[in-house]
Amino acid sequence: MKTLALLALAFVCSFAHATTIKIATVAPDGTAWMREMRAGADAVKKDTAGRVEIKYYPGGVMGDEATVLRKIKIGQLQGGAFTGGELSGVDKDAQIYSLPFLFKTQDEVDKVRAQLDPLLKKSFEAAGFEAVGISGGGFAYLMSVKDIKNKDDLKAAKVWVPQGDRIAAAGFKAGGVTPIPLPLADVYTSLQTGLIDTAANTPAGAIAFQWHTKIKYMVDLPLTYVVGILVIDKKSFDALSAADQKAVNDDLGAAFTRLEKINRDDNAQARDALQKQGVTIFAPNADETKSWESVGVAARKELIGQGEITPAMAAALDKALAAARGAGK
Repeated sequence: MKTLALLALAFVCSFAHATTIKIATVAPDGTAWMREMRAGADAVKKDTAGRVEIKYYPGGVMGDEATVLRKIKIGQLQGGAFTGGELSGVDKDAQIYSLPFLFKTQDEVDKVRAQLDPLLKKSFEAAGFEAVGISGGGFAYLMSVKDIKNKDDLKAAKVWVPQGDRIAAAGFKAGGVTPIPLPLADVYTSLQTGLIDTAANTPAGAIAFQWHTKIKYMVDLPLTYVVGILVIDKKSFDALSAADQKAVNDDLGAAFTRLEKINRDDNAQARDALQKQGVTIFAPNADETKSWESVGVAARKELIGQGEITPAMAAALDKALAAARGAGK
């Protein structure tokens, strides 16, 4: 009986000291993002024998990214899943992959990320966060209620940029556009009311957030590369044992790795779905493509010059991208 009592006490104590990590995201429940993050949370609970539990707040119920970051700062939340641009306020280099017209192919993205992801994680550590998962969401494209075939059409549009995303804002301004900053959660309503008529997202993202019911056109030229990053407050993460830290990193990291493949498949299927629902996908000709890309070059030069990306990360990006494109061969 004494042995049973001790075992029972140990069992109770193990859960009495369980740590709950509360994580917010605007990702809607039921999406691949939430399914995989929940699977990762289940794995964490199993691998830590219940010592660590992950609780998610999806669909923006905890507010926009600025509100979530404030709640993390005061301890109401311990983490969040954001895009790189949304995290630019805490780490400038979080938006390194989002520079306008930076990448031309997925192969370039993969080769550059192999070099820069480890540097990005160290950058987050210095900013007070543990980046436990980084996953590519895919290329974002301009989508609009009105037909956009060139830069003049875009100048006449009411273009959305994520609130606080200086990279996106600078990219559009370089093209002569004055964008309208709004939280991601407000885009659907703003398309509905006419406050904006143009926005950028991945094909799968447009469907997940129901934008596909409003947009009619898509420009078939990668505008930027979307990355989802799951971060946990460093103080909360460091309070875990070394074994539990490893489980959180491994299990949530694995979930985000699975998301890589899922996102690519989902974007391919979503692109087909958009066309079947009547969305016209316009491919710019060579001259127009070159014109768009020149806007990206000008925007990147200005952003790096203004210190929006740290010199070390900018240099690492240039080196990795040159290698990916076979420079010097």
